[in-house]
Amino acid sequence: MDLAQKLRSARLEAGLSQRQLCGDTITRNMLSQIENGSAKPSMATLRYLAQRLGKSVSYFLEEQAVVSPNLEGMIQARAYFTQMEYSKALGALEEFRAPDDAFEEEKNLLLFLILLELARQALNEGRLPYAKSLLQRAGEVKGIYLTADLERSRQILLGRLGERAQLDEEEALLILAKQAAGPERALELLQAVENKDTLQWNFLRAEALFSMQQYGEAATCYEKAEQTPAVFARLEVCYRELGDYKKAYEFACKQK
Repeated sequence: MDLAQKLRSARLEAGLSQRQLCGDTITRNMLSQIENGSAKPSMATLRYLAQRLGKSVSYFLEEQAVVSPNLEGMIQARAYFTQMEYSKALGALEEFRAPDDAFEEEKNLLLFLILLELARQALNEGRLPYAKSLLQRAGEVKGIYLTADLERSRQILLGRLGERAQLDEEEALLILAKQAAGPERALELLQAVENKDTLQWNFLRAEALFSMQQYGEAATCYEKAEQTPAVFARLEVCYRELGDYKKAYEFACKQK
């Protein structure tokens, strides 16, 4: 039944005439139009009619407006996650009933984040098998909100387990340094890498220093990086800025 039919049915069920239902609040003509579907009541009018008929407002809303069966569980899971009660949040999500277009993607994102937090706690407590199972489960979660950065976080935790998936912890840090929003953040991430003798580490550090116009240190790192025309071009600029035109000319020639 649509709203008009529900309203008329509820009025007849209550044994009220249109005039009796209207009272002094709405006109009989308006109620008649609402009941035959030629007019829609305002929310204030609908609340008045629902109260007079002993029904909830939601009873009269569109027939197709179905509340998700997962609404309460999602609200609970969000609240637990905000309070950092991750085990309880996971428990709330275990009751999720699929399919559910309204909450499916949010549930997947929340589940992934919860599993990562629980795995981090387990690692800190030395419960390695449990942490591994949580991270493996997180790897099976799919969704449009699960970005490469989130997956990288999972890989870093796997690196802490001594596992080696697509990346280990150091490789992940190098990628994060490459994608860092600013040179200061890149240098901070690079400092956390244990092996500071690789070509990639030196090149990334040189790039950060170069963007900060610290040409002396940048040149030192570039010379330890893989020697390519792109690196030679950077070294030419560094030595020109440092006033060493002989070396600048040398690296200019190497680009040919």
